[in-house]
Amino acid sequence: MSSNSTVTDSIERDPSCMDDFDPNSMDASIALQLILDQMESLSTTETVPIRDALNRTLAENISSTINVPGHTNSAMDGYAIDSNDIPNEGTKKLTNIGTAWAGRPYQGSVTQGECIRIMTGAAMPEGTNTVIMQEHVQKDGDNIHIDQTNQAGQNVRQAGEDIPIGGTVLRQSKLLTPSDIGLLASVGITEVNVVKKLRVAFFSTGDELRPVGSDLELGQIYDSNRYTLHGMLTRLGVEIIDLGVIKDKQEAVQAAFIDAADKADVVITSGGVSVGDADFVKETLEKLGKVNFWKVAMKPGRPLAFGKIKNAWFFGLPGNPVSVMVTFYMFVQPALKKLSGCPYQTPLMISAICKTKLRKRPGRIEYQRGILTQSKKDPTQYEVIKTGEQGSGILRSMSDANCFIILPMESSGIDEGDKVQVLPFSTII
Repeated sequence: MSSNSTVTDSIERDPSCMDDFDPNSMDASIALQLILDQMESLSTTETVPIRDALNRTLAENISSTINVPGHTNSAMDGYAIDSNDIPNEGTKKLTNIGTAWAGRPYQGSVTQGECIRIMTGAAMPEGTNTVIMQEHVQKDGDNIHIDQTNQAGQNVRQAGEDIPIGGTVLRQSKLLTPSDIGLLASVGITEVNVVKKLRVAFFSTGDELRPVGSDLELGQIYDSNRYTLHGMLTRLGVEIIDLGVIKDKQEAVQAAFIDAADKADVVITSGGVSVGDADFVKETLEKLGKVNFWKVAMKPGRPLAFGKIKNAWFFGLPGNPVSVMVTFYMFVQPALKKLSGCPYQTPLMISAICKTKLRKRPGRIEYQRGILTQSKKDPTQYEVIKTGEQGSGILRSMSDANCFIILPMESSGIDEGDKVQVLPFSTII
């Protein structure tokens, strides 16, 4: 050793993704709000047939030109009567003078002392305003007997009861569900104006990545992230632009960014957002666009870049597969939905009893993968266990899970039997 060498007792370390606390990392809730505050719905719209409008965002208010139901009708199979025939006590005999079918109304009117056999959905005959369920009458040939337990107006659906003429059917920004499609059909609407599909381009970075189906050499892995991202994006109904795998070369990353920004409204990458010698995503983003932040106080998924390239929003996700999924669901998906015209709604979380001990130190929020079940001892309670090893590279932990176990920044771990907040996948996927 040279006599001029200096020996120190310790090495000064920069914060890394292994640390529980990094003062340069942004609180996850603040990061999400920062993202959402900058998102505005796309202004371009298109008209599509209602069968093609499922999972699209409505771009206009829809009003009805008809009453729904279109006529006052029976809600039950039974007998249509004038409510004045309901006795104050005892029973009363009524004469059945005909039948009303759904789509084939009774032609004629009904006077007191008479009734009409009526089917569910059939128009109420003139002179009637009440339906007696068939199970609540006593038949006697062409006559029936009713008692005082019935009420005027019962079992009748009024015209326009669901939607009146001019009434609002659906409001702008509604994400159209199967029931919405049926509702549109019920008022005779054949096509609607929706927000145009968001265009999302994505690619992976890394010399070690190989396409599925190829042979692997030492140090190489299959690129699972693009398949995961494709699946998550498909569920959102966006227009997908897969740009493949980009080599860890600065000029290649830069060219991919320019290509993606020219083609899409949003650009997503996986890998290359750390601070390694071969990680060029953040560096390229700073050169071509704007970086709003690139570290979030969370596990997994701390190295998350958010910014803009030309007119395209950019999300640089970590390279580890679980980190990709967690950051996508927590940050990218809410942003894509808002860009597509849907207002952000905080996901529904539930309380559950944790049946496994969870290790954690304060300093960042953690999204551990869990299996949520209903308690066998108490059906009103839920229980959750973790899926096993929680490393950010263990994709099976997501495949086996049906929820995230949310451990807040201040948490110092969970003992068996403690209550935890759980985010079921069914509310976000």
